[in-house]
Amino acid sequence: MKLLEGRTALITGVANRWSIATAVARAMHDHGARLAFVYQGERVRDEVQKLAAELGGAPSFECDVASDAALAALAQQLRAAFGRLDAVVHSIAYANKEDLGGKVYQTSRGGFNTSLDVSAYSLIALVQHLETLLNDGASVMALTYLGATAIVPNYNLMGIAKAALEAAVRYLAYDLGERGIRVNAISAGPIKTASARQVAGFSKMLDKVKNAAPLRRNVTAEDVGATAVYLASDLAAAITADVHFVDAGYHAMGMYPDPADAL
Repeated sequence: MKLLEGRTALITGVANRWSIATAVARAMHDHGARLAFVYQGERVRDEVQKLAAELGGAPSFECDVASDAALAALAQQLRAAFGRLDAVVHSIAYANKEDLGGKVYQTSRGGFNTSLDVSAYSLIALVQHLETLLNDGASVMALTYLGATAIVPNYNLMGIAKAALEAAVRYLAYDLGERGIRVNAISAGPIKTASARQVAGFSKMLDKVKNAAPLRRNVTAEDVGATAVYLASDLAAAITADVHFVDAGYHAMGMYPDPADAL
């Protein structure tokens, strides 16, 4: 059974074939969705276009989400290509590498502003420019992480940005709810991606989480993709303003089997 047959989904944040956004795109394509991709900069253009070609020849659009002019142009391009959208996947985050380690009080004002703009406000900006393209009952989802609500050493500024992102999810859900548009977040456990490896000490996280999580395993990008399909489908028609943890249960642990292994 294909849960997204006949629907159109916009995927942002694909950087390479290991990206969580890539797994989300593949899962949605497998369930019948017609896709469109947004990327930023020539650095990732080839990877995105290669993936788009594999997934039904989906169109891809370059867009700087920190630019209102670029977002307005994106909206025009999407309107011309599809007319309407049924799902938007926000998988965009950025922080300077020096702000993903050390002390959070050493974060620069410029680094803070950039990270909050790209990682959190970009969701609001996307909705602002694409709202008229969204069908009633559409699904908007954003990728977040446990560091938004709990201390994860070295996640630092990105945890603050993800906290703002999760708050934006709730308020957008309220504003869009009158049209039946649902807004949720997926909080994935640590997954080996290029962006995750920018966090100092990330390589140690995987074993620690695996040892402490109730399911005794790490999650995969494909696990996140399956959840994204669910949230975009009619099965989640009454689900909004929520954060869905896909982390093998790690977020629920209040005490760990071996305190030395706790994050």
